Amino acid sequence: MTSTASVHPDVFIDRRDPTAPGDLPVKERRQFANNYDDLSPDAAELAHAVDGYKLRHRRRFITFEEMLSVIKSLGYHR
Repeated sequence: MTSTASVHPDVFIDRRDPTAPGDLPVKERRQFANNYDDLSPDAAELAHAVDGYKLRHRRRFITFEEMLSVIKSLGYHR
């Protein structure tokens, strides 16, 4: 098996860059599958909102403060 680095040792490919050349996936790797079939409509809405937040802010995990801001953005309040 030959990698790009072994063919061209002076070429560095940043695997974290989704626009990097090569046969790397251009879509960001996700930790969980995007299957919300078993969720209630409200839980699915929250899951989509959290996923959207994570994609917009390039975050894999979010803090409790960020989660609270996502929940409030959906109109929920105490």
